[in-house]
Amino acid sequence: MGGAAAEDTNATQARAQPRLTVGIATYNGRHLLEVVLPSLRRQLYGDFRVVVVDDASSDDTVAWLREHCPEVEVVVHERNRGVTGALNSCLRAGDSELVALLNNDVELDPGCLGELVAALAAHPEAGVACGKLLDYRQRELLDGAGDIYTWGGEANRRGQGSRDVGQYERPQEIFSACGAAAVYRRAALDAVGVFDERFFANYEDVDWCFRAQLSGWSCRYVPTAVAWHMGSATLGKGASDFALYHNWRNAIWVVVKDFPASALLRHAPELAFVQLRNLALALRRRRALLWLRVWRDALAGMPAVLGERRRIQRSRTRSTAQLDRLIGSEE
Repeated sequence: MGGAAAEDTNATQARAQPRLTVGIATYNGRHLLEVVLPSLRRQLYGDFRVVVVDDASSDDTVAWLREHCPEVEVVVHERNRGVTGALNSCLRAGDSELVALLNNDVELDPGCLGELVAALAAHPEAGVACGKLLDYRQRELLDGAGDIYTWGGEANRRGQGSRDVGQYERPQEIFSACGAAAVYRRAALDAVGVFDERFFANYEDVDWCFRAQLSGWSCRYVPTAVAWHMGSATLGKGASDFALYHNWRNAIWVVVKDFPASALLRHAPELAFVQLRNLALALRRRRALLWLRVWRDALAGMPAVLGERRRIQRSRTRSTAQLDRLIGSEE
């Protein structure tokens, strides 16, 4: 009887552990949490717990959460560790089978989480699934249907800024999931690792998905999982010095870490073109010093990045030909 009782207790505990942890990284975003958290309460899928990681905010985020959202677990960073550090704290906050990572500036459709969880259940080869992001303020416009990546070393959201007229309604494999709203499989996180905290902000999701692709994990786009994204509500718009610096520097590190050697050689002209174009943009905007700082810091971090490269490429299971099927294509 003792053994049977123990088995019953273990089964009860297993059922009590939610299958999904929802992690939200936030910095000075209490007003944004007033949008995303109510949308989580409206989810049709109910088997999840919510963790908010406050990255040393100077507003009253933590006090507000404890007063108004006592059901939410709160992790507090005493110093600001950046987006990647906060996301990693979300990942480490539990051991659930699945982890949803949300920006603090999204609103989820009631079916969003359930659709993403169902897609991962139907595709065990997928390490992550993302949905259709629409613009929060102009809801007829796409904010992105997953990410595309080029052999020039750039990532962009599919369809961003275009009117949503049903052109991205096909569930499919894509290169990368936009980190604004995605569900990750714990087994893939264990195999690939967490986000690279050297990145601090921007391109950390692209780097993770590239590493996942190299390791044999795919990424699913799920058009029925809809969310509305404010976009850069915490970091500022894409033209800010902060965003440009981290986009440009981190994009260089992604290339160095993740490109197979054959791809580096074959696509050297495209890589050079993108860097020259970035320099031209910096000169046109009188930000030459910013561009120089990007390269100074990218080179300073190169020894550690090259060490990561050796580990990543040794464990690679996908060929460059297989990557060609996903990189540079919107299909």
